[in-house]
Amino acid sequence: MASTVSPINPYTPLSAVPSSSPSPKSLSPLSNYLSRFSKWRAELGLPNPGSVENLQKEVKATHLTNYAFDGGRADLTKSMSMSPLFQVTHSFALGSQTMAPSYNFGAMYATENACGVDHDGNVSARVNQGWANGHVSKAQAQLSQTPGHNLLQLEQDFSGQDFNVNLKAVNPWPSDLTGIFVGSYLQSLTKNFACGTEMVFQRPTPSTAELVATYLAKYTSSDKSWIATAQLQPAGILQATYWHKLSEKVDFAADLQLVATPMRRDAVATLGAKFDLRLSTFRAQLDSTGKVSALLEQRFTPTFAFLMSGEIDHLKNSAKVGVGVMIESSALSPEEMEMQMQQMQMQQSLTSPP
Repeated sequence: MASTVSPINPYTPLSAVPSSSPSPKSLSPLSNYLSRFSKWRAELGLPNPGSVENLQKEVKATHLTNYAFDGGRADLTKSMSMSPLFQVTHSFALGSQTMAPSYNFGAMYATENACGVDHDGNVSARVNQGWANGHVSKAQAQLSQTPGHNLLQLEQDFSGQDFNVNLKAVNPWPSDLTGIFVGSYLQSLTKNFACGTEMVFQRPTPSTAELVATYLAKYTSSDKSWIATAQLQPAGILQATYWHKLSEKVDFAADLQLVATPMRRDAVATLGAKFDLRLSTFRAQLDSTGKVSALLEQRFTPTFAFLMSGEIDHLKNSAKVGVGVMIESSALSPEEMEMQMQQMQMQQSLTSPP
């Protein structure tokens, strides 16, 4: 005798109708595992390791490689308004052994974003947009009349609880997929140790491409007083840095670069220190190539600073000396100038190590 199936009453609620499909819980053991894994990671309390771009931030701020100059230099800045920020800058440089005499006029307008233009017609702009859950989108562009100096950089940064991911595209061209593409990932494994990798894919033309991988490691002491980093490329390039905050006003940094490739074998070690006094900053640096460098920035008033830079190369028997001034003229009221100084101090505290 054929079995009969009782029809479903059309007026019966759907929730009362038995379902023949299994529950989502029985179909998703992987999601349950991932949920337990995320909870376990959150209970570890691992810190965010920071971005790969700022891996050597403290060392670069201590050494004077990015600050040294020679010849005469003068930077005159005039602030027109505070919020939004609008200022113009006159920059003069002459007497340098490596650069021709130059004059540059620039104007900058900035709110949360910034744009500027100089007297040669070069236009630069920077846009940062923060989203929820640690997502930050960045765009940087530069338009120049000089061939090869145009730049478009798109960047996406995501900061998780214990990791950082960054994706970057420099001068991308969608039609033939040329450009420079960079991806980096840094993960905290313990409260002190983090490691990751950075991949750089260069495609200058559709027929040529190159992929370079770099492996990264970072160790931070429990009291944040010293940081050690290492970067290794399989081609035979190693860079190791060490930064130590000896006191509230004294920082020490060391940098070692090793190159061991079939075409080149050499090594350079650099030692540097920075002294932050009440109204001045002094940097000194010594490297294994025989160069001794020093840079003094003396601020007499909040609007006037005097700079002196010097370098002696003992192996080449040469020397460089630089003298500069920085003058800031403002149409702001004393209250606005005080607010500007507070913002500058806040920016310095954000860029300084925790």
